[in-house]
Amino acid sequence: MSEDILPITIPLAGEKDTIRLGEDLALALKPGDCLALIGDLGAGKSTLARAFIRAMADEPDLEVPSPTFTIVQTYAARIPVAHLDLYRLSDVSELDELGIDEMLEDGICLIEWPDMAVEILPPEQTVTLRLTHSGEGRLASIEAPAKLKARLERVFAIRAFLAKNGKGDAARRFLSGDASTRAYETVSTDGPDLILMDWRRPLKGAIIADGKTYAEIAHLAQDARSFVAIGNYLRNNGLCAPEILAADIDQGILLLEDLGRDGVLAPDGTPMEDRYLQSVACLAALHRAPRPGLLPVGDGSAYEVPPFDRQAMKIEVSLLVEWYLPYKRGTPLSDDEKNDYYALWDRLIDALAGCETGLLLRDFHSPNILWQAQNNGIRQVGLIDYQDAMIGPSAYDLASIVQDARVTISPELQARLLSHYLDSRRSAPSFDEALFLKAFAIMSAQRNCKLAGIWVRLLERDGKPGYMKHMPRTFRYLSAAVSHPELAPLKDWCLRMGMEFDD
Repeated sequence: MSEDILPITIPLAGEKDTIRLGEDLALALKPGDCLALIGDLGAGKSTLARAFIRAMADEPDLEVPSPTFTIVQTYAARIPVAHLDLYRLSDVSELDELGIDEMLEDGICLIEWPDMAVEILPPEQTVTLRLTHSGEGRLASIEAPAKLKARLERVFAIRAFLAKNGKGDAARRFLSGDASTRAYETVSTDGPDLILMDWRRPLKGAIIADGKTYAEIAHLAQDARSFVAIGNYLRNNGLCAPEILAADIDQGILLLEDLGRDGVLAPDGTPMEDRYLQSVACLAALHRAPRPGLLPVGDGSAYEVPPFDRQAMKIEVSLLVEWYLPYKRGTPLSDDEKNDYYALWDRLIDALAGCETGLLLRDFHSPNILWQAQNNGIRQVGLIDYQDAMIGPSAYDLASIVQDARVTISPELQARLLSHYLDSRRSAPSFDEALFLKAFAIMSAQRNCKLAGIWVRLLERDGKPGYMKHMPRTFRYLSAAVSHPELAPLKDWCLRMGMEFDD
């Protein structure tokens, strides 16, 4: 046995522990993985397999018959699962008819009595789990290659964190994962469901400029300290953010209050005007709050919210020239074309001088707003996903919600939302409406230039074409932004590059 696959051993005192192990494995495995179960009759293979499949399907009462006689049973779960029992096969040639390769293309194979299939299972994606009798209980011994083993150890570390905080028997289910290293689970106990944030430290990316990565230049949060500090700030200023019930900041594991799934969109995906109006009222309240200084994290350290500075703004708008325009034109831009573009943005950033600045949440839009019907006023607006918050022009977040990247906001509704926000701010003598509206246009253009590049990057680099459906909407928003007189030079440059805007 190599150093990479030294086994993980887990004692199982009874059936409950076997079920929890199966559920935890369902959080660790991904499409293309294979779980090979080995153990004598009565060792608990069927119990573990049943728990794994039910967790993957999120159906606690799902019927999971033994595939002893059918050989294979398939399940259309979150990740498709093929449950195989090879006990009755007499020759390896019979495996050809089963099509294990096809099953692993977008799913997981869970195989009991896998000895006959050892030759055809992918070695870098196979977990071998042996169940043996140990006293009155069982012992699970798990072998896996290094990368897969790291996934397993992370899932088991989260189980240990829950046990340390009195939730060791909780049922865990996958909730979501995003484009970063964060993933989320629901944690079910005797009380209300909770949310677990699993935030692994990202690998250092490629150096872009000045010895820094894109994430460093754009000030993207690298660990959970920002989420803890900013969440406390929001709650202390009367806004609704999830309570942090337990945290291991070093490991990046947080147990949070569950704000539910009710958002600001109707069942047909259209914006609910009353909820959007309350959301911009919430934003106005945030912009009236004291500007954050050093924020306590809770572990004795403090967090300084980074600035949305020139370098961060420009690295984001670079996505338009590095991804979107080469995709549209079929050829990269020349150095002179890029230099002209960046010079335009230098002038636009200079034009922001004197505009109102404060905490901007960075992605204040429909996916990150959870409606709290039980609350009143601005506390009906539940805030999540604010770990990348910065100090910058407050108009940025208003542009983010008024021109929601994933929802079509009609020009009429945009106008009502903008008016509702401005009505709540005009009473402050320090509020300069004209300067704010100029900043709104510049920040809208900055955000939508970034998004146009992100949609193409997700398509070409990450193989995720679904985001391209947002491109027409992004350009309608960008068209509205560059209609502001301050942005006329940027509009002219875009037109020269072949970009098209609505009249």
